[in-house]
Amino acid sequence: MAGQETRVTRISSLQERLSADSESCLVQIHGPNLGKNYVLDAEEFTIGRDVKNNIALDIDNVSRRHAIIRTRQGRSYVQDLGSTNGTYLNDQEVLEEAPLRSGDLVKVGGAIFKFLSGGNIETLYHEEIYQLTIVDGLTQINNKRYLTEFLEREIGRCHRYNRDLALIMIDLDDFKKVNDTHGHIVGDFVLRELTQRIKQRVRKEECFARYGGEEFAIVIPESGPDNARRFAEKLRKIVADHPFVFEGKEIPVTISLGVADMTPETTDPAQFIKAADAKLYEAKKAGRNQVAG
Repeated sequence: MAGQETRVTRISSLQERLSADSESCLVQIHGPNLGKNYVLDAEEFTIGRDVKNNIALDIDNVSRRHAIIRTRQGRSYVQDLGSTNGTYLNDQEVLEEAPLRSGDLVKVGGAIFKFLSGGNIETLYHEEIYQLTIVDGLTQINNKRYLTEFLEREIGRCHRYNRDLALIMIDLDDFKKVNDTHGHIVGDFVLRELTQRIKQRVRKEECFARYGGEEFAIVIPESGPDNARRFAEKLRKIVADHPFVFEGKEIPVTISLGVADMTPETTDPAQFIKAADAKLYEAKKAGRNQVAG
């Protein structure tokens, strides 16, 4: 819920420079060292909890020797090393050595890395650093910072031209139970799968963002109250009807949604979010898996 404080992780490697002759690297886009880059300058590059690895991750769901990146003849490949929780390439479990392409996402426990290769690696790296300021690493949709900036622009614009503006706040029902029952690997899968289902329905002039934890927001410019509520109900049904299946096991997932409309008194994003969050609380209190507002 919105009352929980969203942790902001400092980008730790803006001062670090990639070597000019490097051909590929991993950039951590989710996890404890957000923004840190690792130049793949060895034929074998290991990832795991043990400090002897090239990338040491002090995370409970990472094995001591979890995964390895091998480079040969100018190509890089990822392989799991028999880890407890598996290694994932673009959300698919790595069962045998798999080739890496620039832009691929490699998930090791609670950390996600983006593989960058080809062209000007330093330029690609700094473009990725910029994306980290506006995009959530886990779900690859906009983050809270971008949401706030988008709302500031749209509130001012819609007031000037006397146009409608709606805000939908979305929260996963009983998400703590998903994590407690199935583990955080499955919880992360549910968050990513959910955002992909919703993202397909969001138009380019709208904003879909992760507000924090399991809470999301959609800003709908120039949409009347009835349209926003119909859209919210459509999203609720899409999620309730979608089978969330992880490694053959189906996880029941539903969402609650709160809808608020901009009023003449709405002057800033925090005020607007509070109004939509109050409606979301009503949906939760009324039994979950429903729309309020």
